[in-house]
Amino acid sequence: MNYQNNLEFARQLDKQDALQSFRNEFLIPQHKGKDAIYLCGNSLGLQPRAAKIYLQEQLTAWGINAVEGWFQGDDPWLAYHKKLSGPLAGILGANPSEVTVMNSLTVNLHLLMVSFYKPTGKRFKILMEAGAFPSDQYAMESQVKYHGFDPKDAIIEVAPRAGETILRTDDIVNQIEHYADDLALVMFSGINYYTGQFFDLQAITAAAHKAGAYAGFDLAHAAGNVPVKLHDWEADFACWCSYKYMNSGPGGISGIFVHEKHFNDDSLNRFAGWWGYRHDKRFLMAPGFKPENGADGWNVSTSPIMLMALHKAALEIFDKAGGLQPLRQKSLLLTGYLEYLIAEVNTAYGDDVYRSITPTDPEARGCQLSVVCKQNAKAIFNHLAANGVIGDWREPDVIRLSAVPLYNTFTDVYQTSQYLFSALQAVNSL
Repeated sequence: MNYQNNLEFARQLDKQDALQSFRNEFLIPQHKGKDAIYLCGNSLGLQPRAAKIYLQEQLTAWGINAVEGWFQGDDPWLAYHKKLSGPLAGILGANPSEVTVMNSLTVNLHLLMVSFYKPTGKRFKILMEAGAFPSDQYAMESQVKYHGFDPKDAIIEVAPRAGETILRTDDIVNQIEHYADDLALVMFSGINYYTGQFFDLQAITAAAHKAGAYAGFDLAHAAGNVPVKLHDWEADFACWCSYKYMNSGPGGISGIFVHEKHFNDDSLNRFAGWWGYRHDKRFLMAPGFKPENGADGWNVSTSPIMLMALHKAALEIFDKAGGLQPLRQKSLLLTGYLEYLIAEVNTAYGDDVYRSITPTDPEARGCQLSVVCKQNAKAIFNHLAANGVIGDWREPDVIRLSAVPLYNTFTDVYQTSQYLFSALQAVNSL
């Protein structure tokens, strides 16, 4: 698209946007009596208006039915989590039986590694990206220590080349091939939280399997943001959170994917709990764990219905929007427009003061642009916030801006660029 740096162009794009009405499905934070420009969906998505309704419905069911709510009412709780499997499967490119909702992200990562990190004397190493989100780093460190290994020996971190910020897929694959005889697991983010790079999960999975290792992914910044095909790519497992691009509330329920090829693999360990027991026999309370078929068999604890109600409210918006594909098309335009406008700001200012460290290839990124500020970075971020632009700060000099297609507009993006320019004027006049 031939973008233009003016408000009229942005407004025209908004008028042409077939998804524009979905903004009304969300509560927009206010700033001085007006809608704020919320570009922080990479950290916490906005609240769906329906969330309060769906939550109240379950509170009412609890009040009316008490314990019988597990079996009675319009949405009996016993099977409530299954209502979410279909929408999630569409977002994640999976079969419904391969996904389930449970726990929180890092808890799920640990539970999945019980099954898929199976170190031996020779194959005990984990390969991951350098600069992964700290929680993933801590999980890997603690897992290898639990098995008696030193993280310095057991964890291989793949970093960008000197002077680069983006990991080349060839370098990842080459490292997997180099350590092929030593690898037990290749564990990557779907999208790196800091740079916004969308990794080639298909290529990583194929390389891991060729090396004889499992392939697993943390999709915290990818789920609901970019299209993935976990089943077709034959990823072994994945987990994600729901409070970012899936708008399911702070600390919202997480989920897991387990490829169906593992459903009947009795060699996989798992930490069992009664909610993963065979549904048809669960209430017999018999000794000896017999898992439910599919990803549901990795469940441990009773479903948190209130969290799932919030998740259901958000997932139904994805269904109304026609799934991830139309959202992805708008996302490409929104992020492309922001990228263009940042370049225009640099030109107008006469200096490349803003530099994106997110891939320039639209297919290698999602909604997020991570922008390095060459000068007065924190003051620029504060100027944006003072003018109602809610982004995300990362030390020492990065502002993450994420234009989400469900509720952000092209006008939001244009106005943000104006504040990026006025911030330079303001902070450099001090």
